[in-house]
Amino acid sequence: MSRYLHESKVDHELRVLDKSTRTSALAAEVLGCTISEIAKSVVFVGSSTTLVVVISGDRRVDMGKLSRLVGGPLRPGTPEEVVERTGFRIGGVPPFPHREGVRVILDRSVVGRPEVWAAAGTPNAVFRIRSGDLASLVGGELSDLAV
Repeated sequence: MSRYLHESKVDHELRVLDKSTRTSALAAEVLGCTISEIAKSVVFVGSSTTLVVVISGDRRVDMGKLSRLVGGPLRPGTPEEVVERTGFRIGGVPPFPHREGVRVILDRSVVGRPEVWAAAGTPNAVFRIRSGDLASLVGGELSDLAV
């Protein structure tokens, strides 16, 4: 993750913390920011689909909106599926980079903030990035999936 961020040449701050940032609330507490400044990555799976939704930490994904967007049912990935399909454990899934075939959608709730903090590959590593840079690195698929 550190190398990917460095090679992307975007301004960022990477932190490895002594405490867990496994949830948005824990991350906000440790970082001294609001939960809405956390960009959480939530993994959903289907029979042949793996999807990561990057959404504000104070929001939830509307499953109806998500199903309509992808054209079929999805469900949250189990801890085992998340590792198998993304290479990262729950609580440490970053918004990028992901394995081939993993689709990433950025929720509009994230781009409304000047900067956000996101998981950096482990449950105690995070990085700060401008939301516009995050959108560019995610790949530009932007939607309104928040409840």
